[in-house]
Amino acid sequence: MTATPSKAQPTSELALAHAEIRDLQRTVHALRTELEQKQADRDTAVQAAVAASSHEMIQLKETAGALREALETARAECATAVQKATSIAQDEMQQVKATAGALREQLEQSRAERDSAVQAERQAASGEIALLRETIQAMRAQLDTPTAKGK
Repeated sequence: MTATPSKAQPTSELALAHAEIRDLQRTVHALRTELEQKQADRDTAVQAAVAASSHEMIQLKETAGALREALETARAECATAVQKATSIAQDEMQQVKATAGALREQLEQSRAERDSAVQAERQAASGEIALLRETIQAMRAQLDTPTAKGK
């Protein structure tokens, strides 16, 4: 009877060992499956992050492009405004120069007319003075003549 229990004991140990091996294989398989699932989840998360990053880069590029266009448009509008302001200023300067020239001509004409009028007045005054001198001399001569007749 002792022989039977010794044979049963190695068989049960062998069965236990096989059961333990099966359990370990199942554990390895479960761990491998879990590891593969985690790697797949990580790969999915990485792909989602790459896609989100790619989408964000596209949006940023579009935003940068739109801002660049807006800046170029603003620069062009500014250049146009400066050009228009410069043109207006030049037109105003031309008008001021023309007005100043016309006023200068009027002033010169007024001076010439005034000088001419002064000269004419001087000539008239000189003629009048000469006439008055002649009249004075004639009157003196008349005054002297009756005094000479009366003596």
